[in-house]
Amino acid sequence: MHKASGAVTIGVLSDTHASSIAEISPRILEALASVDLIVHAGDFVTRDVLEGLKKLKPVTAVRGNMDSQEVTALLPDKEVFSVGGRKIGVTHGSGGPSGIARRVRALFDEVDVVIYGHSHVAQNEVIDGVLFFNPGRARESFGILTIGEEVRGETIPV
Repeated sequence: MHKASGAVTIGVLSDTHASSIAEISPRILEALASVDLIVHAGDFVTRDVLEGLKKLKPVTAVRGNMDSQEVTALLPDKEVFSVGGRKIGVTHGSGGPSGIARRVRALFDEVDVVIYGHSHVAQNEVIDGVLFFNPGRARESFGILTIGEEVRGETIPV
């Protein structure tokens, strides 16, 4: 992973569906140790995964539909934050895979990037000037977003 000078790298996960951080692929954990920020788009399942990620780097996260009551109580449905002058919206998503990009886009006003999960299907596509980024199910893939002069997403198979 090559990082341009001044760029911010974000490790993106979703749908870990794990009961402990030990269940997360060592390849993912190694990659996350070298990013600036971790974003998790929901379905941790347990708090142990959230706490384990926080030991690596700062974490921005939302809850998913499969999260425990404890995780659900800790995290919002959606989050908006800015990095490098770019506005990023994060949500888990809902419903079937057909039309999910349209549904998650409707949750945010002006954003440059929408990060989501739920469908277990990776997406790295600009639609109407907005990057839609789904890292896929964490047992199969994760993502790296690079925020600099431009916004670049990469989905990495596990």
